[in-house]
Formats: sequence, C-alpha cells, structure tokens
Amino acid sequence: MRGIWRRPPPPGRASFRVEGFSPPPTPERRRGAPKVVIVANEKGGVGKSTVSALISTAMMYHGARVAVIDVDLRQQSLSHFFANRRRWLPAAGVDAPIPLEYKLTEDTVALADADPASMVSVFERALVLAMEAADVVVVDTPGGNTPLSKSAHLQADLLVTPMNDSFVDFDMLGAIDPVTLKVLRPSVYSKVVHDSRKRRAEYGRQLDWVVLRNRLAATETRNRERVGAGIEALAQQIGFRVAPGLRERVAYREMFPFGLTVADLSFGLRPAEVSVPRRAAQEEVRDLLIALRLIEG
Repeated sequence: MRGIWRRPPPPGRASFRVEGFSPPPTPERRRGAPKVVIVANEKGGVGKSTVSALISTAMMYHGARVAVIDVDLRQQSLSHFFANRRRWLPAAGVDAPIPLEYKLTEDTVALADADPASMVSVFERALVLAMEAADVVVVDTPGGNTPLSKSAHLQADLLVTPMNDSFVDFDMLGAIDPVTLKVLRPSVYSKVVHDSRKRRAEYGRQLDWVVLRNRLAATETRNRERVGAGIEALAQQIGFRVAPGLRERVAYREMFPFGLTVADLSFGLRPAEVSVPRRAAQEEVRDLLIALRLIEG
C-alpha cells in the first residue's frame, strides 16, 4: 500500500478510460477539496453497490459534480448500473445527470489477477484524476480484504459501511458475548479501519467512519433492537457514527435495470414497471446524505 494521493502522478499512459459526463441540474461547482467517499465492508451482500449508486445520483441532484470508481473488479455492479443508465436515458428520451466514471481497465478480470502493486497504481492514478474533476468521488469496493480495498480505505475522507440488520453482519464489526449479547471487542473489519485511520493520521488526514443499517424491516423486532443496541455500544467504543437506516424497499432493486434510483424518480421520470412510495423513499435518502454530512439539513 502506498501513500495518500493529493497531487497528480508523473506523466504516463493511463490504462483506464473515462465514461461520458452530463452536468447536474445545478451546475455550480463546490468550493474546497473534493470529498472521497468509500463504500466498503468486508462482508459481501450488504448493499454496497446500491448505496454507492444512491449517494452518487442523489448528490448530482444536489448540485455536486460526481465521479465514480468501481474497484470490485469481478462483479462490477456499480459500473453495470451506470452502463444501464447511459443506455436507458436516451432510449426513453429522458434527461438526467450522469457522473464521470473512471473505469480502471477494459479487462477487469485480468486486472484482478494482476500483481497487487499494478492494481493499486492504476486505482490511485484514476483517483487523482477523479479528484481533480469532481466535488465528490464515490468508490464502490468488493467484499473481502483485497489490495484495492486496502488502498481505497487509505484514501477515504468518508467511509460508509452498510450492514444488514443481523448479528451475522455485526460479527465483522465486533465480537458479541453469546450469553449477555454485550460487545466484547472490535472484530476483524474494525481493525482494518483502525489501521487505515492510523495511516491517514500520519499524513494529517482524518477518516470519518459511518455505519449504515441497511434493508431494515418495516416493523420493529427484538432482534433489530438488540442489533441497534450493539451498534451504538460499539460506536462509542471504537469511534464511528451511525446513520439512519435504509428500509427494505423493492424499488432499490427493481430500478437497477434502468440505472435509476429513488433520487431520480419524479412524475416525469418513472419506468412503467416501477411503483414506489416516492416521497418517503426520497426523504430517506436525503436523511442519509445529511447524516453523512454531504449536504446540510
């Protein structure tokens, strides 16, 4: 793992490409340094790509110039989402913002099998250019502890960790006493974040870590209450913030083929197949952005 990039690397030929960009509805560029948002959790299947897509699209509607990088080289879910968006919008005759997308390579599987130094070098160069072009850079990461994921954590100004509302997912953050259900100690992923914080501190940089409870059931349950208590206790112990949760909504999944999120939905932009309580879902996403301190309340 290398240092924290804040300046362009030496000139050289990049192995990634940049997909097209269309300006956001409010085109004023924000002042100050760009914010690097890493969406990560070593646990798979927690909704990292969905959350990345939600943050990216919602921030464009709040006037931010957004860049995205998908470092999940095998699944490429976020890249597929925005590829769907670039195809569906013109086909439907709809105008909506599209972020800059920095694709690390045409052959992501080959890059996944490359040596770690090559992977990290390509990512860091893409990140530098994304930071020069955007106000917010959203990076979607794979499950597991890969070289690219480690590098992404080191670059994070804001780390967003989605987790399903269960002790199966909580186990990646902290160990639980099976008798009392009290938090015993931080677990493996919490240690990864702790190490990243220490490395960033060497460069005078902070890492704001936010845990997001995802796919919440509509009704309160005893398990949900216990998980919530565990998260709050662990937050005080190791220093992360807890964002308002995202409810389990079919719309988050059924709009993927169109490259849309609830942030896009309006009376003039809604695929015929999608039916969603629009206002409640959009307020939920807005509350998330406020909790992440990406917008003001």
